[in-house]
Amino acid sequence: MYLTVKKEQIIEGLQKAASIIPSKAGAAYLRSIWLQAVRSPEGDRLTIMSTDVNIEFTGTYPVEIQEEGTAGVNGRAFVELLRRLPGGEISLKLDEATHILSVEQGRRSYKLPTVDPVWFQPLPPFPEEGAVLWSGDFFQDVIDRVAFCISDDDSAEGLACLYLKAGEKGNVDVCGLNGHQFAMVRFINDELARLLPENGLLIQKKYVNELRKWLGSDEVMLNISERRFHVRTGSGSETLSIPRSANFSYPDHLSFLARLDGDHTSQLDVDRRETLNALDRLLIFNNDSDRCTYFRFSPQEVELSAQGQETGSATEHLEGAFSGDLEFIAFPTRSLMDILGHFQSQSLHYVFTGAEGPCGITGSEDAQYTVILMPMKIGDAVYYTEE
Repeated sequence: MYLTVKKEQIIEGLQKAASIIPSKAGAAYLRSIWLQAVRSPEGDRLTIMSTDVNIEFTGTYPVEIQEEGTAGVNGRAFVELLRRLPGGEISLKLDEATHILSVEQGRRSYKLPTVDPVWFQPLPPFPEEGAVLWSGDFFQDVIDRVAFCISDDDSAEGLACLYLKAGEKGNVDVCGLNGHQFAMVRFINDELARLLPENGLLIQKKYVNELRKWLGSDEVMLNISERRFHVRTGSGSETLSIPRSANFSYPDHLSFLARLDGDHTSQLDVDRRETLNALDRLLIFNNDSDRCTYFRFSPQEVELSAQGQETGSATEHLEGAFSGDLEFIAFPTRSLMDILGHFQSQSLHYVFTGAEGPCGITGSEDAQYTVILMPMKIGDAVYYTEE
């Protein structure tokens, strides 16, 4: 293998490839980035591949090839070297007798050992048939609004996954659930709805986080195979493949939403920014034994309070429109602040199903976005005792 390439053309792809390989654990070929130089009628191409067995990355970039070939090189060392080199043309030359890859730029010269190519296994190509074009930045935004509700516990099976489910009339629901919080974005995409399996698509959070880093503002192509979820840049130059969690099941999320439409609910409309600012101040008065903000309701306002044996107590009053029979409720302060930070609407609408039942939050400027939060179970004595 012998080729020349400009650093600017491959460094971003190399960094993406290096981000998924294990740093120390695993066999040497898994810690490697594989470089494959191939001539084709469309032009000379360098294909960069990496995998940690689960995640697979492939990127193809234009180069000038003097000699075709394949080399596997220590991924992190190779990428760190190229990252620290100045911009400009770089030559890569493999000595097949010594298995040494030479990296040269001007008067700079480096030699890196390579992995025996017998270990090289080409990664499967992106499945073209039935692929769907989608907005990368919209996909990333959907993940951001839902991922914080996905459980971090891998043993939680389906709850540790992002869930995509097709509904009626081309609706697609993207959900996250961790047992005490639930978030869902709903949108219409007929092609994606047809692509999704009947029982939905589950992707573990650890792979979702990698996908979120990889997505950008460009359009992407999506496809689903029996075992994997495939994403490719609109230009076709880069592909990311992650496993599906086909053996897990997911709770019926529509039953959560149905509770918000039941009888005897209480409802509140209040300014999001004013609530966030008040919670930020009340957070000062939380401690390890009491991490809550308490809400008391009247028709024209809501009273927010917090107390701690060592920190003291605080009370704030916000203007709002309340209806219903609920008198008080308590939420973990930090959790509620995190939820409100994912909304953009000026005013938020709360639906309370009871002092210990789920609370749904929506906003008029956050179309088809719903978050459900479970309140804290608090004894009556806490609400009425003053130190």
